[in-house]
Amino acid sequence: MKRIAIFASGGGSNAQKIMEHFKSHPLIQVGLVVSNKKYAGVFKYAEDFNVPYYYLSKDQISDPLKTIELLEENNIFAIVLAGYLKKIPIELIQAFPNRVLNIHPSLLPKYGGKGMFGINVHRAVKENGDKVSGPTIHLVNEEYDKGKILFQKEIDLADSDLPEDIAAKVLKIEHSAYYQVIDEYLTKL
Repeated sequence: MKRIAIFASGGGSNAQKIMEHFKSHPLIQVGLVVSNKKYAGVFKYAEDFNVPYYYLSKDQISDPLKTIELLEENNIFAIVLAGYLKKIPIELIQAFPNRVLNIHPSLLPKYGGKGMFGINVHRAVKENGDKVSGPTIHLVNEEYDKGKILFQKEIDLADSDLPEDIAAKVLKIEHSAYYQVIDEYLTKL
């Protein structure tokens, strides 16, 4: 059984879809949910699916070896980022080579990098008058949003779309695609 850890900083809607999908999966299981926010909404979903969850304090985040130890104790095979707003330390990437996945709410390489998350991305898309947007699922490397792209899907935007409308359209695709890409990718490893 390949066990994954979901790292999330917020409400956890993508994490919920992932836990739902892998609840009865024969090869992959969500073994842990981790957040850098003490009261992250994602913990409620972890409880609902009987998945252990863990809060990483600032001290623990600043010492990646503690995080690696936590993941090893829980027999974690891969890390899935679902709205996790901290940069993943190089030590963690090296401990899980090609086994850290992320979802980003734009068509990378556009609107990636530090500070480009959530509504910030959708505002940039709107301000630049883009006619399409969509999510990117990629492997994590040492640079923000620069890892190998595993999946992208374009969606058409209307001139009248506000950043919140763009966010809703992109999130709908994220919810249906992320767990499928995780499943396909990890099953092959």
